[in-house]
Amino acid sequence: MWRGGRLGSRGVRLLETLGFGCPSTVAQPPRLTSRSAYSGTQLTRNLQIKPWELGEHGTMCFRSYRMALSCLSRVKTYRTPWKRLYSTSQTTVDSREVKNFQALAHTWWDEYGKFAPLHSMNDLRVPFIRDNLLKTSASHHPGKPLSGMKILDVGCGGGLLTEPLGRLGASVVGIDPVAENIKIAQHHKSFDPVLDKRIQYKVCSLEETVDESAECFDAVVASEVVEHVSNLEMFIQCCYQVLKPGGSLFITTVNKTQLSYALGIVFAEQIAGIVPKGTHTWEKFVSPEKLESILEPNGLSVETVAGLVYNPFSGYWHWSENTSLNYAAHAVRSRAQEHQEPAESALKGETGALHANTSGSPSVQEEQRT
Repeated sequence: MWRGGRLGSRGVRLLETLGFGCPSTVAQPPRLTSRSAYSGTQLTRNLQIKPWELGEHGTMCFRSYRMALSCLSRVKTYRTPWKRLYSTSQTTVDSREVKNFQALAHTWWDEYGKFAPLHSMNDLRVPFIRDNLLKTSASHHPGKPLSGMKILDVGCGGGLLTEPLGRLGASVVGIDPVAENIKIAQHHKSFDPVLDKRIQYKVCSLEETVDESAECFDAVVASEVVEHVSNLEMFIQCCYQVLKPGGSLFITTVNKTQLSYALGIVFAEQIAGIVPKGTHTWEKFVSPEKLESILEPNGLSVETVAGLVYNPFSGYWHWSENTSLNYAAHAVRSRAQEHQEPAESALKGETGALHANTSGSPSVQEEQRT
């Protein structure tokens, strides 16, 4: 995540050398990128069933009808996204990350301190969440557009995003594994009696929430969080389980590119000191394509991907078509009537093709007669 203040002349010269200009401080609506934009590079999501061997001339020659059926029956062992795939002893929390954020807990509400860019990011991420949720709502209360909705803010920190969502009328549960963060969040919301009723904070991890809150939330928010978790796929699976069918998952994070390494780690941490050293691990950064390849097989359909750019000269964020640094993603959990197991769906289609292709095979006909 980006944190820190404005840059000095040294930082300006480095960014100019890298070719990173100074974009406008006015936030413009994003030009949204649909998941189809990645169809050429992402992993194929269709289940491949190939219980045959290609013969000399490319004809599908089945070894035997019995072997083909055996292969098809094994398709049922493919995992389904709505079943627990992890041990309760596993965790998504990285203890090293916990130590880093413990040391910074007292600075969450300093708008000019280490978390200044997160305060500024609210200008974009709050409307992004609000507008996408309103698309799924038939009616809403003026002034409280998210009234009646229940939102889980994962890795809520000091409540920088939790509180604005509560002010929009939502009932928000903020969770964080760092006890010091929750203490700060609890203290800050206590100054507003309205928020004190709408927001609940808990010291816990996401996986600890699953059992008591299965299919409970209209939306899950993980803003500047996934680059800090120890097991991303397990994290996504937990998000799926706490969402209601048709619920939304919102993620903002850092792309895994050379530019994000140069600016997010080398410059921000090692040169300018905007972010404490060790805050980020480049290996944990995730590209939009990689994120989608994890979301889709786990029952979450990616609806929107939009680039985010932080201007360190002005301290503001703006939307961008470029996702090479930061980006926001919106995914939706499949509804109850769409919960047909992928393997069974593929099995139906492939079984018909199998019978059509084997009906003319002499070896299969011979075996059927015997």
